[in-house]
Amino acid sequence: MTGEPNKRQTGARKEELAAEYLKRQGVRILEMNYRCRQGEIDLIGRDGEFLVFFEVKWRRDGRSGYAAEAVDKRKQKRICRVSDMYRMFKGFDDDTALRYDVVAIDGEGIDWIKNAFFYC
Repeated sequence: MTGEPNKRQTGARKEELAAEYLKRQGVRILEMNYRCRQGEIDLIGRDGEFLVFFEVKWRRDGRSGYAAEAVDKRKQKRICRVSDMYRMFKGFDDDTALRYDVVAIDGEGIDWIKNAFFYC
């Protein structure tokens, strides 16, 4: 055993890093790693009037592409389904302002992409 963290541990650390970054930007984090039968959302928060669903992606370097590129249509659809369940279970109505953002961590850089995709 090399003592290196596994992918899940690294992912959890990057999600915590993203949450701390977002808090410094004024986002109120409501949930981390929200799970239901439809899937999982990394972070859910409030940014002003918006209920925001955040996908956090990390890449060590550009060899396997950039982090933001990893949020493909299939992943977007899953996030939208999970967001529907979250809103239903938590009592948010259809008039709630929503946004789907990506926090891309490439190496040491963090890029917060607001409105990274629209409801699908």
